[in-house]
Amino acid sequence: MFRSRLRILAPPLAIALVALAGCGGLRIDSGSTSSNGLEKTTLNVAVVPAVDSAGFFVALHEGLFKQHGLTIHYTPAISSDEVINQQVAGQYDITGGNYVSYIQHYVTDHQPLEIIAEGSVMQEGTQAIYTMPGSKITSLAKLKGHLLGVNAPFNINYLLDASVLTENGIKLSQVRFPTKPIPFPIMAQELAAGKIDAAGMPEPFATAAEEKYGVVVLSDLNQGATQQFPIQGYVTTKAWAAQNPHTLSAFLTALSAGQEIADTSRSAVERAMESLSGPQNGQVPPIVAAVMAVNIYPTAIDKTRIQRVADVMFQFGLLRSRFKVNPMIGP
Repeated sequence: MFRSRLRILAPPLAIALVALAGCGGLRIDSGSTSSNGLEKTTLNVAVVPAVDSAGFFVALHEGLFKQHGLTIHYTPAISSDEVINQQVAGQYDITGGNYVSYIQHYVTDHQPLEIIAEGSVMQEGTQAIYTMPGSKITSLAKLKGHLLGVNAPFNINYLLDASVLTENGIKLSQVRFPTKPIPFPIMAQELAAGKIDAAGMPEPFATAAEEKYGVVVLSDLNQGATQQFPIQGYVTTKAWAAQNPHTLSAFLTALSAGQEIADTSRSAVERAMESLSGPQNGQVPPIVAAVMAVNIYPTAIDKTRIQRVADVMFQFGLLRSRFKVNPMIGP
């Protein structure tokens, strides 16, 4: 699954200020002092444990958050949709997940969310629809009447599938989707057990499924309206951002450095994701890390790029009217 990649980089960052530390883990301790001017030094952060979060995992593994006085308590999220209400209630300071769910909650539920950083832009091989070997479903057209697994109803996983199906002349009403979330860590297991007929999976879950079950690609999702599509971003509430400006700045500086490293060093991504504690947290074995496809990891927010998400959501009925994302994007 190796392929050449275009890089999306911001103007030179102050990364020279970040001295790369040694290996970290899921929990990086920096003490409780706030003498550096931070409003908070311990942050509860929930992100989806996929390759889309590689920049965060690199920053965690390399000790970049610690360098900026932050202790990160990381929680894996099934999807951003699953943790948004908890974030609004104060359980999480920052979350990382798909833009679709954030936009839906902002527009429909009027939740005061603020996009503070981009996470990933899709590349070939990083998101695809898979079937079991020997499946009678050998083309997208043969998905008609069958159950296509997604990790949460009407989120990014569904939107990518919807776009590719529609562009191939298949009505969404002709394909069945689950009504309850199927977490990515068990998606391949559900496929192998015959509980779903096909599965939309991102990396590293797809490569792990190939290694364990021999799943085969039915269709890559990096095409048409969703080619090089922005997948994941990092979000907080507007109130939290206003109350914790120095803490937010420290987090973003460390994250940007992690994004820069992830975008330029595949080996750093592999080491970071191999070091996580257990598959449920995003850990992958070396055999998977060595061949999984990786994304582009932007180091600055591009409003035009994120606007694509809202536009495609409207196109496929996930929004009732057109929505401009500017009010969601932090300064």
